[in-house]
Amino acid sequence: MSALSALPFLKPPHLRSPRGSPGGQRRHTLPASEFRCLSPEDAISVFEIEREAFISVSGDCPLHLDEIRHFLNLCPELSLGWFEEGRLVAFIIGSLWDQDRLSQEALTLHKPRGTAVHIHVLAVHRTFRQQGKGSILMWRYLQYLRCLPFARRALLMCEDFLVPFYRKCGFEALGPCEVTVGELAFIEMQHSVQGHAFMRRNSGC
Repeated sequence: MSALSALPFLKPPHLRSPRGSPGGQRRHTLPASEFRCLSPEDAISVFEIEREAFISVSGDCPLHLDEIRHFLNLCPELSLGWFEEGRLVAFIIGSLWDQDRLSQEALTLHKPRGTAVHIHVLAVHRTFRQQGKGSILMWRYLQYLRCLPFARRALLMCEDFLVPFYRKCGFEALGPCEVTVGELAFIEMQHSVQGHAFMRRNSGC
């Protein structure tokens, strides 16, 4: 059994429905959800969601289609897709990095001996936004990383307006990121995923 399939589907505590609430009672009517690592065959669906999410805001995508395929071939185990009734509704793509802070090279390289997971992109399909799916997926992804023995930290870079979102997900700001894309500047953030040996021994990971 893979580490991913061994983890139960749990929402973060602040997003769970109370027992007996309408959200809890409607569980059997909701579309079946599946979380799994992405494959190169998912690349087009990933890019379509990413393109719509980012181009309207920043004019560019964190990853272009060839880069998505590149990472899904090299390190599919560091990706996570959320599917509902077989349809991709949200995803995360990551790769390994072997330095304390991100550099321009981190945008395109996967360092197999690295212990930091560089989260390149998190995106949610437009029809599923404002439902908390981004927070749930990030929480699930971090739980998954804790089952990977080589993972010690998660790193990402984001624009200022996204810092509050990632703080709520447990990330801390490290300060301005060295990486720039055109005229865009970023804040670098990190989340520790080490120190969970007990969880690894007892979670089926």
